[in-house]
Amino acid sequence: MKFVNYIKESYNELKNKVSWPTTKELTNSAVIVLIASVIMSLVIGLVDLGFEHMMKFIYSLIS
Repeated sequence: MKFVNYIKESYNELKNKVSWPTTKELTNSAVIVLIASVIMSLVIGLVDLGFEHMMKFIYSLIS
């Protein structure tokens, strides 16, 4: 009975107490996440490119 009661209370809370975001809010959040992901990937790519050039320079001095 505890499990059935738990399921009923969980359903009631999800249906009546949780404030679900609107479609517009979800869309705005998704766009923000997409933009942040693109910016972070560009930053990481630039850092990686910088390390690549630095290592090539160091290896050219050694050999």
